[in-house]
Amino acid sequence: MKIVLIGYRGCGKSTLGRELSARLGWALLDIDRGIEQKRPGKTLTDLWLDIGDDAFRDIEADVVREMCGRNECVISFGAGSLGRPENRLHACRDALVVYLDMTTEALWERIQADPKSAATRPNLAGGGFDEVEAMMGARDPVYRQCADLRVDATLPPEQLAAVVIAEYEAHHK
Repeated sequence: MKIVLIGYRGCGKSTLGRELSARLGWALLDIDRGIEQKRPGKTLTDLWLDIGDDAFRDIEADVVREMCGRNECVISFGAGSLGRPENRLHACRDALVVYLDMTTEALWERIQADPKSAATRPNLAGGGFDEVEAMMGARDPVYRQCADLRVDATLPPEQLAAVVIAEYEAHHK
């Protein structure tokens, strides 16, 4: 069994992942970091620009399959990692899937406040609020379909971790 964190960029998957990992004593795995490890020295944006979306998503699918084969870990999915049906199947297998949900406005504020976001992640260099809104409109139904638990990502990570662990212990242990 594992915990899979999903949601749009900036929603706090990495922060909650660190909190859950520390509390549970489990490994923390990150799909984006796994992609970068497959191509050392490249940021996600550089890699995406160099090889294109299809090849990028092929690498991502390999990383998803590898990481989702593990147990007793917390996996932080990339915002677009659930785009392929096979990735959704891997994410949902033997896992509590947690959707960190936020309004588009709150996400945009967080993204704007993160100086590394546009420089290190694809699709946000100049895309602006309208792009975030369009991407959330497309991805939200997929996130909702995959999620076992949807949480308000504006809550403090400590509070979110307590909710996730309680759900895990009650229904998925």
